[in-house]
Amino acid sequence: MKTSAERLAALGCAGLVAVTVAGCGSVTDAVKGDSSKSITMGTRALTSVLDPAGAYDTGSWLVLSNTFQSLLAFPPAASSPTPDAAQSCEFVSGDTTQYHCVLRPGQKFANGHALTAADVVFSIQRTKKIKDPNGPGGLLDTIKSVEAKGDNEVVFHLSAPDATLPAKLATPAGAIVDHEVYPADKLLDNDKVVGSGPYKFDSVETMTPEGGSAKVLAKVVLTPNGKYAGDAKLQNDKFTVRYFDSPTALKDELDKGGVDLTDNSLEPNTAARILDDQQNGKGDLTVVQGDSSDTNSIAFNTKDATTGNPAVRQAVAQLVDRKALARDVFARTVQPLYSMVPTGITGHNTAFYDKYNEPDVSKAKAYLAAAKIPTPVKLNLASGRSRTGTSEIDTLKRQLETGGLFQVTTQIENDSTAYQKGRSEGKYQAYLVGWTADYPDPDNYIGPLVSEDSVYHTGWVDERVSQKLLPEGLKQADRGAVNGIYNQVQGIVAENVPLIPMFQSKAFFAAKPYVTGVESTIDTTGVFRFWEIGRNKK
Repeated sequence: MKTSAERLAALGCAGLVAVTVAGCGSVTDAVKGDSSKSITMGTRALTSVLDPAGAYDTGSWLVLSNTFQSLLAFPPAASSPTPDAAQSCEFVSGDTTQYHCVLRPGQKFANGHALTAADVVFSIQRTKKIKDPNGPGGLLDTIKSVEAKGDNEVVFHLSAPDATLPAKLATPAGAIVDHEVYPADKLLDNDKVVGSGPYKFDSVETMTPEGGSAKVLAKVVLTPNGKYAGDAKLQNDKFTVRYFDSPTALKDELDKGGVDLTDNSLEPNTAARILDDQQNGKGDLTVVQGDSSDTNSIAFNTKDATTGNPAVRQAVAQLVDRKALARDVFARTVQPLYSMVPTGITGHNTAFYDKYNEPDVSKAKAYLAAAKIPTPVKLNLASGRSRTGTSEIDTLKRQLETGGLFQVTTQIENDSTAYQKGRSEGKYQAYLVGWTADYPDPDNYIGPLVSEDSVYHTGWVDERVSQKLLPEGLKQADRGAVNGIYNQVQGIVAENVPLIPMFQSKAFFAAKPYVTGVESTIDTTGVFRFWEIGRNKK
């Protein structure tokens, strides 16, 4: 279905300049009222690509997890994946270098084409071949080759032990695409994507935000996939995702009924007020809180003359006050984090609290004095666009300048591409970064952040971590038995401080009172299952 230009003008999406609509619905369909089982969700997780080979962000994976199948998937609140398009999968070598899956028979894509082992092989090879710079190809790097044995068997051959392969395949990086539809060497347009998941694409709309040049998604409408043969039981007959570039616009649409629920996209103080109203029997919104595995940190450019000195980084770690940030800036919609691995995930510990405890100016001063570093230390602290505006970075500046040990200049970069480029080019000394894990495994919260090619671009390398501990962790097929390894890594990180874990987000979903099922799909897997959401009669 599509939306008329008149309706779009009332959406409240700040800064819309142009909208493009694509899909199989008609304009007449667009202006019909929603059915009694239709759900609309609002999010600020802007994205632009729906082809799994080029999609590697929260906004796209939100949709792809509901429209594509992978060999495996994460059940609610699970730490290990179970078969999805497959009926069984297992490692067949003692060193976790060969993985074998048997597909469920008789599966089809939404277009009616059969889903076979050839499609699985094509999908993996295609993502690796395209290697889109914004895509998930890096998650598949340990796959040396993949082969089909008949229509229903697939064997993965790995270049190195990788016990996290099942978890990687359970993400949209392992999404199975139709080899008869998708080109082998380039991305497919958003209006042509097709999968085999619980939902199929009905229409896709894009927008160009004010001041931007690239189009992003404005609205995706999904309807039940009649060819789906998996286990999900749909509680709605249409699910719409609307994307907003402003928390105010999102809240306005929630109030007006333009969306039925939001994800964790509201401004923190707004979220806190909604919760307070609910607890005091006021307002017409309900709040569901749950675990989230999203983390935020301060990262350092360890190649810089100033922040390359461990004592400077240790002093910063000794001054930051996570509790004050959580209370005063984020209105308790986040919780302090002293571990790279968040609460609820194997490998969580308190390494940074054990090392630095509570904020202490005298201890911070001692670190600098022992290294003969004159004060105040001039420090540049950068941030991208934040849902708190400048409150977070301004509060950190005040904390670090306590006692006169640091003189901090702050820098806000609203263009996410420019901010990412600035980090990769070493333009900042210290910078605020967030991490949404691909899957709920401790390696995914540690390996990508402290390896030689760290996504945070810290430049820090420790051979104990990169050459011994992380590879050893990837050999352990029993992921519940890796605590010791990842605790060692976090102890080394806390001592050297290439980054400082700051806080872990709480999952905070606001919804109209008739929306049901939200509490059953908020967990640390990061998968929001649209099919669980329904509605009572208004």
